[in-house]
Formats: sequence, structure tokens, C-alpha cells
Amino acid sequence: MTAHRDHVPDQDEDAADRLEPHAAAAVVDVFVYVVVLNLFVEYLPQVLSETFTLSLLTAVLLKGVLEVVVAAKNRVKARFRQASTPIGKVLAAVLLWVVLFGSKFLVLEAVNLVFGDRVSLGGFFSVTLLILVLLLSRAAVRRLLQRPHQRVQGQG
Repeated sequence: MTAHRDHVPDQDEDAADRLEPHAAAAVVDVFVYVVVLNLFVEYLPQVLSETFTLSLLTAVLLKGVLEVVVAAKNRVKARFRQASTPIGKVLAAVLLWVVLFGSKFLVLEAVNLVFGDRVSLGGFFSVTLLILVLLLSRAAVRRLLQRPHQRVQGQG
């Protein structure tokens, strides 16, 4: 005699239906940022965090600051595309440079203001490298976690 089981929905499917995609992506971003930040702490002497808790809080702060920076960058890029005169294009390009260049100082200052000497991201070059690796890692993990049909659609 064979036991018959009714089909019970997989818990993972139910959980996936209830997840809010933006919140899930934000949590994954913070985890990625913690990993990258702690690798920088381990391998770059000028990047310091006194504790793991501080590196986690720094990752949350970086997530917030970088979201603002990316939003500003996207607005300036849209302005550049919409500019119809050479002067408008040049002004938008300068503004884009200011956002990209200034964002490094914004990150350094925000971390210093919130954590003081307990966390240090080094100087301009180390924070530039950190931000670049954070954003590339975030993009790579998001791509890895996409469903296969989303990857195919996104490549068009």
C-alpha cells in the first residue's frame, strides 16, 4: 500500500510570493556590503572598524548614502541626455563629475560624523576603490539571484 499525500505548496514558493522585492534587495545589499567592507578591513590597513557590529552599522550607512548618490547620478545623467545645447551638455557633465567626485567626500564625512575614530575608510583613493567594489559586488550578486527568465529579458 502506498501512502498518498496531497500537494502541499512549497514553503519557499509561499515566502517568495510574500517578499517585497525592494526590501529583500536592500537586505542582500547590506549583507554584500558587510562582506566587502570586512574584506577591506582585513586587507587594507587604512580601512578600520573596531568591531563587527560597527562594520554592520557602517554597511547600513553606506547603503543609505550610496542610494542617495546613485539617485543623484541617475538624475544628472537624465539631465545630460535631455540637454539640447552644447553648453547644457557641458554643464550636465560637470555636474555629473561633481556628484561622482563629491560622493567620496560625502561617504567619508558621513562615516566620520556617525562613527568618529571607531571606523575609518581611509582616504579618497581607498574609499573610491571601496565604493567601486561595493557597487560591482552588489550588481554581481543581484544578477546571480535573478531568475533565469529575468536575465534573458534584461540582456535585450
